[in-house]
Amino acid sequence: MSLTFHWFLPTYGDSRHVVGGGHGLPAGAAGGQRPATLGYLTQIARAAEQLGFEGALTPTGAWCEDAWLTTAMLARETERLKFLVAFRPGVIAPTLAAQMAATFQRHAPGRLLLNVVTGGESHEQRAYGDFLDKDARYARTGEFLSIVRDLWQGRTVDFDGEHLRVEQARLARVPDPVPPVYFGGSSAAAGEVAARFSDVYLTWGEPPEQVAEKITWIRKLAADAGRTVRFGIRLHVITRDTADDAWAEARRLLAGFSPETVRAVQEGLARSESEGQRRMLALHGGSTDGLEVAPNLWAGIGLVRGGAGTALVGSHAEVAERIAEYHRLGIEEFVLSGHPHVEEAYWFGEGVLPRLAEAGLWRWPGEGEPAEAAEAQVPFAGRG
Repeated sequence: MSLTFHWFLPTYGDSRHVVGGGHGLPAGAAGGQRPATLGYLTQIARAAEQLGFEGALTPTGAWCEDAWLTTAMLARETERLKFLVAFRPGVIAPTLAAQMAATFQRHAPGRLLLNVVTGGESHEQRAYGDFLDKDARYARTGEFLSIVRDLWQGRTVDFDGEHLRVEQARLARVPDPVPPVYFGGSSAAAGEVAARFSDVYLTWGEPPEQVAEKITWIRKLAADAGRTVRFGIRLHVITRDTADDAWAEARRLLAGFSPETVRAVQEGLARSESEGQRRMLALHGGSTDGLEVAPNLWAGIGLVRGGAGTALVGSHAEVAERIAEYHRLGIEEFVLSGHPHVEEAYWFGEGVLPRLAEAGLWRWPGEGEPAEAAEAQVPFAGRG
């Protein structure tokens, strides 16, 4: 199976430094000099498309632009790039969400992927009028996805749950194809929903042994529910021709984090209700020392940013080897980003993807499967 790579659309702004935000934090904690205009986001989307990325994740939250509207506009500016649209079930009715997905697929055929985000911060959810606690939000997400999936199958739905109720719900047109559902979460409640409803379970970039534990956990839950799921990982990347150059860039980004900013962001994230965010914080403990938490896995991003807080850092060959290592664990999809997003897309697309193609681990979207697609043991060291 060829690996799939997605890029990221920073709809909160971009910079040559790390732009903070996420999990209830305001955007721009570490600065942002490139506004998220449609023109700039188009540059990123077109670069990703030209380099061979399958799709692009667009985040959700009060700290960024709306993902549905932004990607609908960008679909007209691109040709084949898919859009991994993040949205929160708690702020949209299931029938409307199902209808929106069908509309998107009709006007941008086959180019919609859905990242369902339950929402890990109660104070942010309350700003949207959602006053459920975390476990209740996950229960509601399960009800939401049950309704949506039935609607996508062309069924007429009557549903009377603990949190959601619909009567005689039906779509005039079902999406073709049905968009795959990407879902993440590290709590027990999240695992149950992922196992029952997700097509792709997403984890943030934890060290390989922790990722392996998550895969085993979700795989068993899914098997118990009579299902199988694919696995993906969300990471930042800093890849250069040499390892020294890559780590010099990581040090440059770190130098841009003022102690005051790190302290303020960490105090905010310490109040997070997200188990995944707690695991991200545990990797660095708020300290700027010892940030390489596994070979080529750098936790520095998480000092000033909520959510995904780790980056693969190294030469193109080293980054390719780390990707192969995650693949050997069962990861098939990689959702990547870098600062700034135009330039880093080219560093990865021109430096790492060709090496993965040589190893039979990646092909251009739309091409046939490589003859040696399962060859994950190819050594990358020494290729430059």
